[in-house]
Amino acid sequence: MENSATESGAAGSAHFAHLWALDRSITFLNHGSFGACPRVVLEKQTELRARLESEPVRFFVRELPDLLEGSRAILSDFLDADPDDVAFVGNATGGVNAVLRSLRLESGDELLVSDQEYNACRNALEVKAEECGAKVVVAAIPYPLRSADQVIEGFLARVTPRTRLAMIDHVTSQTGLVLPIDRLAAELRSRGIAVLVDGAHAPGMVPLSLRRLGVDYYTGNCHKWICAPKGAAFLWVAPKHQGLVRPPVISHGWNSTRTDRSRFRLLFDWQGTWDPTAYLCVGEAIRYLGGLFPGDGRSSGRATAPSPWRRGSCSRAPWGSRRRRRRR
Repeated sequence: MENSATESGAAGSAHFAHLWALDRSITFLNHGSFGACPRVVLEKQTELRARLESEPVRFFVRELPDLLEGSRAILSDFLDADPDDVAFVGNATGGVNAVLRSLRLESGDELLVSDQEYNACRNALEVKAEECGAKVVVAAIPYPLRSADQVIEGFLARVTPRTRLAMIDHVTSQTGLVLPIDRLAAELRSRGIAVLVDGAHAPGMVPLSLRRLGVDYYTGNCHKWICAPKGAAFLWVAPKHQGLVRPPVISHGWNSTRTDRSRFRLLFDWQGTWDPTAYLCVGEAIRYLGGLFPGDGRSSGRATAPSPWRRGSCSRAPWGSRRRRRRR
């Protein structure tokens, strides 16, 4: 039986390996750091770049808005989110920075984070606190965990009347734990604490329904488990906060007179000239990955399957996973 399973796994790997441009002499295990993009999606990006360069003015001025809307619509459906609440960003660290830089804090306010937070985002939190005289408070998460209750107890033990925001990894970078975001967010928000989720590794790994998760801000990468090109990620912001959150670069959206989309989207959709093709390939990546697993039905957060991709359940190890994912 063991040999049969091994042979079956090897056959499955060989079946999919040629679909990626990875070096075949290397057994590529560290998908979590930077992801890997299928050949079909890379070809789509090359086509889009050629289209852009053939007539840049037409592409950026006339074609790009509708192309962004199409890709955003597919991504939003995958996340079970309203497209009006979703903005493209370059990576999850950028999404975290956009939220933190937009917060209005006072001296003595507290920002709550776990001892397993990703280093880059922890640095952004520390800088924000330093700038406004706030304090970073660290909640301990035991490892290995016995239950989700330990996570919730660890955070709540560090809450005070001055706690303004909690930044929480959905999947911890150091230890690969899938944290109980919905339960934890409900507890924190009942205490008047805003919740920012650093979901760098979650999209494509675990099911997501941003409509139902109950958080204030959520950012995630598309270049990891969705397998989009590098430079594709998203920031979801609850409608009540969208008037506050600004992108790191202010451009034409600031004084745009357009009324067919929200100011939130106008600000984030144009931050100066850039290569938007990674954003535009997100929809293609979602369609392609979903099509690799026939019988899965839909791969969105609304699916009742245990994983967003039919075979993805092996990645969903809430307690005790030892996968390490350090970079984004």
